[in-house]
Amino acid sequence: MASKSEFRILKKERLTPVTNRFVISAPWVARAAAPGQFVIVRVHEEGERIPVTIADFDRQRGTVTVVIQEVGRTSKLFGSLMENQSVLDLVGPLGEPFHLKKGKLVIGIGGGFGAAALFPIVRILNESKTATEAIIGARTKEFLVLEKELNQVCSQVHVCTDDGSHGFKGFVTDRLKLRLDEIKNLEEVEVVAVGPMPMMRAVASLTGQYKVSTQVSLDPIMIDGTGMCGGCRVTVGGKIKFACVDGPMFDAHEVDFTECMRRNKMYVKEEAASNAAQAR
Repeated sequence: MASKSEFRILKKERLTPVTNRFVISAPWVARAAAPGQFVIVRVHEEGERIPVTIADFDRQRGTVTVVIQEVGRTSKLFGSLMENQSVLDLVGPLGEPFHLKKGKLVIGIGGGFGAAALFPIVRILNESKTATEAIIGARTKEFLVLEKELNQVCSQVHVCTDDGSHGFKGFVTDRLKLRLDEIKNLEEVEVVAVGPMPMMRAVASLTGQYKVSTQVSLDPIMIDGTGMCGGCRVTVGGKIKFACVDGPMFDAHEVDFTECMRRNKMYVKEEAASNAAQAR
């Protein structure tokens, strides 16, 4: 059984007004981690278990990096932790790693803090000499994350903001369409999208029109992370899959996004009540 000290926060960095990057000591997790996988974290004894995508890992230092956006009660509690404090549990790595299908050029799409989960994927592709580009987006400039880091592992990083405060004014799908129109041989292109469910659905719809192979990282409601509870079930290619063990990466053109989005909204009222209680 791991002790709390193994999950000590070595570094905390504020990326946006609501987003933090944590480097956590977790040697056993770092040793086996791969791009595309996730961990499940519990802050304290009475806290809920939340799945968090691995944003980076260092096997030599024995660290795992996660990026937490403060949305619900637990993510806000996590965000309040400081360096040298610890999380109670950090279980992983979980899920299937990212696997390149056929792309000679991989375009990564990161919506909001989804850009953090995109980083280890494009980094390992870059190290294997696969051409990589990224398109990242946010509502405004202050909510963009990892632009600098992605520039180090991508030949191009296209930045989008809804209000035009930085880079291209518009959605990531608008910029992706322009980029796809520029490429002559789309059979050699693969797209990987990580971010809010509506964004990933829009990317899937667009790349489906261009017949470009696309993978998305799904984040449904999840409890145990081992395929036993069934909470993270999704429909992919007309078959029931479990995001925690079969994913989280899936063929975007086979995902039933309507079902995914409906299931993700099942506990909106309860989440609002929990946030209200925390505010009091």
